[in-house]
Amino acid sequence: MICAPSFLTADFSQLETEIVSLKKAKWLHFDVMDGIFVPNLTYGEEMLDRVKAFSNQFFDCHLMIANPLERYRDFIDAGADMITFHYEAAKEKSANLIAKIKGRGCLSGMSIKPATKADLLDPFLKDLDLVLVMSVEPGKGGQEFMPEALDKIRYYADQRSKNNYHFLIEVDGGINDKTAAMAKTSGADIVVAGSYIINQKDREKAIEVLENV
Repeated sequence: MICAPSFLTADFSQLETEIVSLKKAKWLHFDVMDGIFVPNLTYGEEMLDRVKAFSNQFFDCHLMIANPLERYRDFIDAGADMITFHYEAAKEKSANLIAKIKGRGCLSGMSIKPATKADLLDPFLKDLDLVLVMSVEPGKGGQEFMPEALDKIRYYADQRSKNNYHFLIEVDGGINDKTAAMAKTSGADIVVAGSYIINQKDREKAIEVLENV
């Protein structure tokens, strides 16, 4: 299992120290929120630039923004290795956006909110590098895992197997050792964990636990 720590609840006044404490993880998850698509407002592409100075991890960039087609270039230029945008934000422009992201040499993922039907991503699965299943309502940390997300994970795992697709399945929201194990059993490859890791004194141990559920 790949563990992608989210540092949304970290101490931003000690950013370098906080990021270095997560260095055991190969991936690092960026929660980009615009206060429009979701109620919370976090940071923009400048955060990737800052973190790049003291991290060589895989930059997993989740755009919870209303205008991903207008902004994706900024995040690629700032160092994103994966750009994941929301179906609900791009809709009929999704195929075009996937092509544009991949045309810039970046991996492309798509995400759906909990209330969105899983099969709406079917037309795009063959071209995706990642599908992100939200197991909480996007916009803030610390929420409880929604068990119905497991059905979506199983759906995408089944689609991948039947069609020989190659996308990874990521799950984000309410992740701890127990929910990560359920996600893995259902077919997930990557878990995004924020408070479960950040709130631990031994963050390396917490990452190791999630990697080995």
